[in-house]
Amino acid sequence: MQSNNRLRRAVTATAILCLLIAAGTNAHAREDESMTTTLEQARLQGNETIETPIGAIELTHNYFDDDASARLFDEMDYQRAAQAYIWSTPMTSLTTWRDQQASVYGASDMDFVVYETLKEKIGVVTGNLTTPYIMNFTSLKDGPLEIAYPAGQTAGGILDFWQRPVFDLGLTGPDKGEGATYIVVGPSEDPAQYERDGAYVYQSATNNIFIGIRLLDTAAGALDAFGAAYKMGPVGQPLKDVGIIKGKDLAWSGTAARGLDYWKTLASVLQDEPVRDIDKPWMAMLAPLGIEPGQPFQPDARQAAILTKGAAMGELMARNLQVNPRYTEPYWTGTQWYKSFDFHIPQETETRQELDERATWFYEAIGSTEGMVNPTPGAGQVYMTTKRDSNGDMLRADRTYRLHVPANVPVAQFWSLTLYSENTRRPYENGGTEIRSTSLDSRDDQLAFNDDGSIDLFVGVKPPAGMECNFMKTVDQDGWFVYFRLYAPEQPFFDKSFRLPDFERID
Repeated sequence: MQSNNRLRRAVTATAILCLLIAAGTNAHAREDESMTTTLEQARLQGNETIETPIGAIELTHNYFDDDASARLFDEMDYQRAAQAYIWSTPMTSLTTWRDQQASVYGASDMDFVVYETLKEKIGVVTGNLTTPYIMNFTSLKDGPLEIAYPAGQTAGGILDFWQRPVFDLGLTGPDKGEGATYIVVGPSEDPAQYERDGAYVYQSATNNIFIGIRLLDTAAGALDAFGAAYKMGPVGQPLKDVGIIKGKDLAWSGTAARGLDYWKTLASVLQDEPVRDIDKPWMAMLAPLGIEPGQPFQPDARQAAILTKGAAMGELMARNLQVNPRYTEPYWTGTQWYKSFDFHIPQETETRQELDERATWFYEAIGSTEGMVNPTPGAGQVYMTTKRDSNGDMLRADRTYRLHVPANVPVAQFWSLTLYSENTRRPYENGGTEIRSTSLDSRDDQLAFNDDGSIDLFVGVKPPAGMECNFMKTVDQDGWFVYFRLYAPEQPFFDKSFRLPDFERID
């Protein structure tokens, strides 16, 4: 009897042990089974197939294979390239202009190029067609620059290559149109070493600088007199006359290149510049893509493909910001008009860099000065822009629109309406050879005003009968936008008692 009991207990124990072994085997089998999840539901544990925008990522005991690793790196670098396009837009755009001015006009760092004709100005991204431009690019890499700036009716300034104003010149500058001596030192210099009586001393955050001047004096000989009086050169050496290059009437384009050429431009200028603390994360993102100060830009096939794709997506994102600036609202409630400058001069606040805000402007336009960013009643300039009509629809090249400009636009100087291509962001090329084919302003004696002092301006395929003098033509599928500029805006603009209505479609 006892022997039978022992036998039964032994059989029972053996059965239990077999069950435990089987249970363990089944548990291991379940662990080896692969789960399929969405990216949002991924456990990142065990065996798992995760469906992602770059295809399935297979995990085996938490790890992925070399193919998945390569695809993840490609996606990471692509995302970084697209965002780096937005970050780098101000510097790449200005470098494009510098390089074009040197190659097309043969300008050195002691030359100013004068842009006057439509062909010359049509190369400038959102160029102002109403007054001559006088432009120079120079470098502080070999030491500070001294400028003897002449008195006169001018407006302009010096920018670093992030397109931030170092200081204004002329009417909105410290000299207030009376002329002055200026000293500009580079990022590695101590400005205090160059302070002296009778000189304004400023420091640029970049070695490359841009000197941009608009001549407001329309008197005959004003440009020649200004050019003859302007002097500059290294501090401590006799100042020299500058070269004035004018009357060339050459075609060129300041629109930043697309594809791999965009990154070639950026890589070249980064070789000349120190890396600011605020930009170090961006340099870390670009290094795996072959863009690094002190290293030649020689991307391999993988890097080139990712950079090309990233530039295309980055530009789409920048254009979306430009058309639909989600961080702000229209200037006049109930309209589609935005004030183009909607960020701070340093392009940053105490808590963030204003990436989206500055990308909106510097994708669409070029340059910034105190007078442009922070105009005051009777001084500076205002840039108003719109991309939609009164129905909220995008402006089209195959439609015709009317803009009714009320009487008594509040300006101490004048106003203008200039037409630009959305593709190039440069003055619109519609086959016209005269500036008024793409820009109309209140000083134009060919304009037909209404009896009450208001005016109707037309943009599109065909003007209403008798309104050809108030018309700017659009062509093909070249989408467009405008700048309505107010020079020396007065109080009714700032208190918004003056407002522009939207474009109305009339075809």
